Amino acid sequence: MNFLSGIWWSLPLVLIWATPPVTSSWWYMGAVGSSRVMCDNVPGLVSRQRKSVDVSGYNFSETKSAEDHGSRESAFVHAISSAGVVFAITRACSQGELKSCSCDPKKKGSARDSKGHFDWGGCSDNIDYGIKFARAFVDAKEQKGKDARALMNLHNNRAGRKAVKRFLKQECKCHGVSGSCTLRTCWLAMADFRKTGDYLWKKYNGAIQVVMNQDGTGFTVANKRFKKPTKNDLVYFESSPDYCIRDRDVGSLGTAGRVCNQTSRGMDSCEVMCCGRGYDTSRVSRMTKCECKFHWCCAVRCQDCLEVVDIHTCKAPKSAGWISRT
Repeated sequence: MNFLSGIWWSLPLVLIWATPPVTSSWWYMGAVGSSRVMCDNVPGLVSRQRKSVDVSGYNFSETKSAEDHGSRESAFVHAISSAGVVFAITRACSQGELKSCSCDPKKKGSARDSKGHFDWGGCSDNIDYGIKFARAFVDAKEQKGKDARALMNLHNNRAGRKAVKRFLKQECKCHGVSGSCTLRTCWLAMADFRKTGDYLWKKYNGAIQVVMNQDGTGFTVANKRFKKPTKNDLVYFESSPDYCIRDRDVGSLGTAGRVCNQTSRGMDSCEVMCCGRGYDTSRVSRMTKCECKFHWCCAVRCQDCLEVVDIHTCKAPKSAGWISRT
């Protein structure tokens, strides 16, 4: 079964491919409250991670980590998590949310590109600080281990950080008579986080299975027919479990009861989502806003309409209980 059609919604770590606002992303960061108290109550953080948060003045209300099984799904989760930290920290720096960083201090003075000379101005995203913090925070849990899983996670964490920097772009504003570009002021800005997510999704599809090398210091490809992974590729050790079924050991809730799209031919289709088990259809009534009109000035008024729709949900397997290998 395809990863996003089943496991995406049930992973312990839920990440949305959209620009994560600093105050409401998959982890909350704010300037109010005691980060020391908050982080001491967050399970799964090692001491180095707690110190990183405390020094940066962050307030964590929730941190979730995916259960690690060495699969390509785990590789993706580690990469997108690391990328999310880079993006959120860098954005917070640019918006003045943090005392420990601000705009990129190296982007000053004059420079030149293919269009000619320009002056650095505005607020360039401090991506290097974001990467530095993410490396210290996200990698901290893996530093103690020297096993295959730790090496895999460190590799994928780095791939996620590099993915954000890959889409850093230069933006400029022209100054001059009648909009001419006699003078240009430029700055560096991160692209929408969806670009990073889409890029890592492609890397997930092309993830490379690896094995530890003989001296235990790195890994090599499991299948000699495949190319050696680069620093941008995602790597994994174990084959993916079957996410169609409910499995306690891998943390999968299965797809029984999932709402599917009867008319779709994509990953949300009933054919794919329900893993060939079929689906049930129920007719439900719900209130929706309809006949909305704009009234000058400035309001939109709608009526409440009763809508009857068909909801399709995936059938459960014949044995719907938890699968456990213990």
